[in-house]
Parts: sequence; structure tokens; C-alpha cells
Amino acid sequence: MTTLPDRPNTALMVIDVQVGVVADVHQRDSVIANIGTLVDKARDAGAPIVWVQHSDDQLERGSDDWKYVPELARQEPEPLVHKSFPDSFEDTDLEDVLAKAGVGRLVVTGAQTDECIRSTIHGAFVRGYDVTLVGDAHTTEDQSAWGAPPPDKVIAHTNLYWKYHTAPGRTAQVRDAKDVTFTA
Repeated sequence: MTTLPDRPNTALMVIDVQVGVVADVHQRDSVIANIGTLVDKARDAGAPIVWVQHSDDQLERGSDDWKYVPELARQEPEPLVHKSFPDSFEDTDLEDVLAKAGVGRLVVTGAQTDECIRSTIHGAFVRGYDVTLVGDAHTTEDQSAWGAPPPDKVIAHTNLYWKYHTAPGRTAQVRDAKDVTFTA
């Protein structure tokens, strides 16, 4: 029920599943496997897949840590959006990519839950997109040394509040990877 007119399509977003970003995240291998399953499902359904790749002073573009994990391979012509802020829409061409593909619903996966995932799901929602967060396909590293809850609690809390997030004309939901479909 997106508020974006003439945008019937659903896209899978794979955010920042890069070597250096996911090196020490919670349940790395199972999250990447779930994302891989979703990539296969999206391709089988003919749904757009948008890959998002972060770079900044700590994650230098072109470095080994900046590269996507070897378990996930982008195919041509799947778009790659380069970003340098947590919200994947901020100062990128993501909106143009999605508009061109007629996308009004996003299925969001990736890392880090407490920064880039949260920023992007909120950024999409306020821009009028329906947003499904895949509850078992996003993750984060342990930031408890800086006062954050442990990663499993960050993930659980994000899934909990997103499940009940509301706004006029848009839907927010949380689904496990096995329950995700790429139809409106």
C-alpha cells in the first residue's frame, strides 16, 4: 500500500554485506546464508535486487574490507549503490534506481542493524515506501563496550519495534527469510 504512485514492484535491498563490515557480526554465516536464499528467491521471481556498498574514512573504497563477501555475488544488471552515510538514500542515486524499476516496496537485509539498517528502513518509510525488514537477515557487531545492548538484543528490539511501526498509507513488517515473497 505504498504512497508512491505507479510503483507496484518489490525489490530486495542488500546493505553493506562487506568483508570488513560483517567480519565480527552476530551469527554472520547464518545471516549471509539467509540473504543468499533471498537473492535466489528474488532472481527466480524476476524482482529487482539493489546492492548497497558503504565507504568512509574507516572503510576505504577499493580496499579488501570494502569488497562484498565472497558468499554473495552481484550479477549484471543488478544496480550497485555507493553510499557514505548510514541512510542508503542520503546523497546517493538509490531513489532514481528504485523509481526506474517501479519499486514501491522494499525487502531490507544486511548490516549493521543499529546504524545503516535502521537509518535506511526509516529513510525508506518516510519517503513513502512499504518496508519489510527480514528479521533473520540483518545483523550487527557487539557494541556493548560503548553502552549498547548485546547484538542479539539490538536485533530483537529492532525487529520488535519495526513490526509495530505505522504511518498513513504505508506498511512496515518483519518477516523471516523463509516467509518473504516478492509480490505486492
